Amino acid sequence: MSIRDLKAYEIMKEEDLIGIQAKGYLLRHKKSRARILLIEKDDNNKVFSIGFRTPPSDSTGVPHIMEHSVLCGSKNFPAKDPFVELVKGSLNTFLNAMTYPDKTVYPVASCNDKDFQNLMHVYMDAVLYPNIYKHEEIFRQEGWSYKLDSPADKLEYNGVVYNEMKGAFSSPEGVLDRVILNTLFPDTSYANESGGDPEVIPELTYEQFLDFHRKYYHPSNSYIYLYGDMNMEEKLNWLDREYLGDFDAREVDSRIRFQEPFGEMCEKTIPYSIASEESEEDNTYLSYNKVIGTSLDRELYLAFQILDYALLSAPGAPLKKALTDAGIGKDIMGSYDNGIYQPIFSVISKNANEDQKQEFVDLIESVLSDLAEKGIDKKALEAGLNYHEFRYREADFGNYPKGLMYGLQMMDSWLYDEDEPFIHVEALETFEFLKKQVGTGYYEALIRKYLLDNPHGAVVIVKPEKGRTARMDAELDKQLKAYKEGLTKEEVEELVKNTEKLEAYQSAPEKEEDLERIPVLKREDISREIEPIVNEELKLGGVPVIFHEIETNGIGYLDVLFDISGIREELLPYVGILQSVLGIIDTENYDYGELFNEINVHTGGIGTSLELYNDVTNIQEKAFKATFEIKGKALYGKLPVVFSMMSEILTTSKLTDTKRLKEILAMVKSRLLMRFQSSGHSTAALRALSYASPSAKLKDMTSGIQFYQTIAYIEEHFDEEKKRLTEILKSLAEKLFRPDNMMLSYTASREGLTGIEGYIEDMKKNLYHALPGEENCVIHCEKKNEGFKTASKVQYVARTGNFIDYGAAYTGALQILKVILSYDYLWQNIRVKGGAYGCMSNFNRIGEGYFVSYRDPNLKRTMEVYEKVVDFLKDFTVSERDMTKYIIGTMSNIDHPMTPAQKGERSMNLYMNKVSAEMIKEERNQILDAGQEDIRALSQVAKAVLEADQFCVIGSEEKIEENKEMFQTVTGF
Repeated sequence: MSIRDLKAYEIMKEEDLIGIQAKGYLLRHKKSRARILLIEKDDNNKVFSIGFRTPPSDSTGVPHIMEHSVLCGSKNFPAKDPFVELVKGSLNTFLNAMTYPDKTVYPVASCNDKDFQNLMHVYMDAVLYPNIYKHEEIFRQEGWSYKLDSPADKLEYNGVVYNEMKGAFSSPEGVLDRVILNTLFPDTSYANESGGDPEVIPELTYEQFLDFHRKYYHPSNSYIYLYGDMNMEEKLNWLDREYLGDFDAREVDSRIRFQEPFGEMCEKTIPYSIASEESEEDNTYLSYNKVIGTSLDRELYLAFQILDYALLSAPGAPLKKALTDAGIGKDIMGSYDNGIYQPIFSVISKNANEDQKQEFVDLIESVLSDLAEKGIDKKALEAGLNYHEFRYREADFGNYPKGLMYGLQMMDSWLYDEDEPFIHVEALETFEFLKKQVGTGYYEALIRKYLLDNPHGAVVIVKPEKGRTARMDAELDKQLKAYKEGLTKEEVEELVKNTEKLEAYQSAPEKEEDLERIPVLKREDISREIEPIVNEELKLGGVPVIFHEIETNGIGYLDVLFDISGIREELLPYVGILQSVLGIIDTENYDYGELFNEINVHTGGIGTSLELYNDVTNIQEKAFKATFEIKGKALYGKLPVVFSMMSEILTTSKLTDTKRLKEILAMVKSRLLMRFQSSGHSTAALRALSYASPSAKLKDMTSGIQFYQTIAYIEEHFDEEKKRLTEILKSLAEKLFRPDNMMLSYTASREGLTGIEGYIEDMKKNLYHALPGEENCVIHCEKKNEGFKTASKVQYVARTGNFIDYGAAYTGALQILKVILSYDYLWQNIRVKGGAYGCMSNFNRIGEGYFVSYRDPNLKRTMEVYEKVVDFLKDFTVSERDMTKYIIGTMSNIDHPMTPAQKGERSMNLYMNKVSAEMIKEERNQILDAGQEDIRALSQVAKAVLEADQFCVIGSEEKIEENKEMFQTVTGF
């Protein structure tokens, strides 16, 4: 049987997708009118997704709350949290759901056929038959609710989405993105916040929430996607038989309306909150934004990605350089967002001042006029084209399955024109067209039409306001207090009862029969074989080379490593600065903009990083190796360019260019602060680990909080520090980049080795040859237990310790513990009951363990939850089925499909960490053979982590001040 024989469906379109080597089909389900997209491809990492067009009519966040809520139980899978049960017990390679400004998408992926079918079943049931109609508590838990534990207590709001969005609205970048979208499309659904504005979320009623599901979550409004190597006919028959065939077609008005262009640009200014110790000076965001046609124009969709590179994103790009040189902001960013119906091109200047607005606008328009008149640098356009085409052909999306990313990209056209799903994934012809336009005036004409002569734009300013968070919190407290005082005694009692009812619902044990309806694989379904480790030790040109022979489709992945263990402790932050500077500063033969373009015209890119490898054979000594690495990738024929450009960067960079150094420091400082706000959980965990771990301290000194503090000090005292800075950077380069201090990691097929020895010898000649005096790096650790105050309304609470230091040992069962805690004990107590957006734990081979919360409204309560982990583990009792589920969830984290580059990287990491195949096999068997008694034994590990008494909190200054007696030090950034 073929797809054409299926009676329930009609084929609307079929296409050979040469660019992604696949076959595409667009279908309609006849009865329900569901839209179906099939991509047949030889890829066993299969993807299924169901999405709905969900334009919000207000900013209560109903699409976002719905996304969370439908995964909290359904008709065939009535357990309270099937999503978490799947995370714990599925071999998924991706499992999540996402709310966008105009759509909600539910994608899953797995390499296991049985598991894939299970995931499809649970997700289809969740979206079409959720338990939200039976249990109002789901809405109250995931959306918002009043929290009142006793009549005498303070009335508060709680809810997972409510707290998540409090965190999101604390980020100025998040605020800016939202205001840009809302301002440019005032007459469409984009004027509203699909994620939910915390001030508006409590206006949403349960009935409005249900009405949203009734209206939009119908197959007639659905977009179903299947990708990979599977029996498509079988899947389509199953979808029709089990779900789609039960629905009749209906009209669902979910159109994304077109915003008529403005007659003139508009302007909007909005405040954001900063902490009381932060300065309002140099803290404003200026943005210049234009609407660029629609995402249904296949050439324009890609052409503006190229223009974004050439005008703004690349280091030294003309808009970025002009604004930086003029001192309008310290970090120039920008974006081209084509994931909505009418894409937006934005130029953003961070760390600017409001009075620079006119100069900002005038300078952008002057540079654009100049480029439109005199022409854009051809090399920049060619580099942008090669950069994007290389990534398109390589199709390396890191840990995200490529089928998932293709599906999301297809939504960029399919959502707005159901007959055109393939125009953006079938891009080879578009690239060829765009290459031919270089030098013809095509790109200059786009600048004129869409940027200079287009009045559909907005200047959006987000400016700092001290104490805004405290003021808003006080207003909310006053409002809730007044509301409570206006209630009768009976109504107050009712709120207390509702709080108790919600907590009782959350605490009630799952019915065994409900849990058993969620399908689980068997332990025997998991192979005991480990992924091969591909390391071949070679000596080429007198340099150690670890060769990873893997088929890479003609691409060579090169990593040159320089040992930094001879650098003194006080100089380590400067190694972080050197890593940040190299590649974006002038060299002997190129200014930094030309350098970037030269690299991207010929290669897939070159970048630097600092890496840490812990010697697992010498844990007691805490032995580790730290390296400065320069990495590049290119087709085999272009590898000489990679080697020569690496030499150019390492040995001829102008480290005395103090003007450029100051610009880079300001940019790095800005990006670090953004990271602390968005990934405060990992920042806090690293900082707390650094109190006792030399390797964690080194990482903190070169990329974490101590690195930020060093950079902030140098930037603030730049005139006094610049001479010393340039001297240190120059001496570090000479000390590090020596032939006798280097080794290589190289991933390619055997034919990719041709010529490598000669390239290495040429590179060696260009490196520094002076032998420095021997020094040993000794890192001193000190427990600080810090609280870092920000203007955020939520916290990141990290508790860490080294369990080996306190007498416990590493075992593979700790990987299972991570799943049990992150999706059971911590999930229940920190997320479900505490209202935090996330919680995690981790334990590694060198004894480092941590518990951490993400966008958490609590602080002290979360610490108390951590303290009770030991008791939870001592009493840990589950069925054999549940134990198997945890094991399968653990293996899903371990057995992810890998790209060729990732396979080489994994093999090199194992080599450098001295982890043998035997160790990995032993760990795998410990996981697959584990029983509940092995988990109970891990209470000793949790106890050891807690005994270290190391913690760090990043978050609300009010909450940290309120609990300041907990900390040794309280400070701001």
